[in-house]
Amino acid sequence: MAKMELKRVGILSMAKISGIIGAGLGLIIGVIYGMIFMVIGAAVMSASGEGAGALGGIVGGIAMIVIIPIFYGILMFIFGAIYALIYNVAAGFIGGVEMEFESAAADYAAPPPPQWNAGQHHPGPQQYPY
Repeated sequence: MAKMELKRVGILSMAKISGIIGAGLGLIIGVIYGMIFMVIGAAVMSASGEGAGALGGIVGGIAMIVIIPIFYGILMFIFGAIYALIYNVAAGFIGGVEMEFESAAADYAAPPPPQWNAGQHHPGPQQYPY
């Protein structure tokens, strides 16, 4: 096992990965809330006798499915950058996070370096006919 310490985090790198993860979570949450909003909104509007009002629930649900992932992605991008900045400052004072890594294939060994022309005799320059 090799112990290593994470001394610094790339701010933009952390922000990008946080933004993508936030957008993915936002999509999951947006679909759940959007479906609930569509079903309940359409049911309430239909029960009240306003058939055209049911369309508002459906449009609102679709808007949630689109807007929530964008909002979560932007928000997590900003907070990911802030987190990376704070981590870098804290790691400068007290050190980074210690991590242990283990090789995935313990029985694997790197191949030996190539042996160019090993065991072959090549004539010297005086033996060439030109």
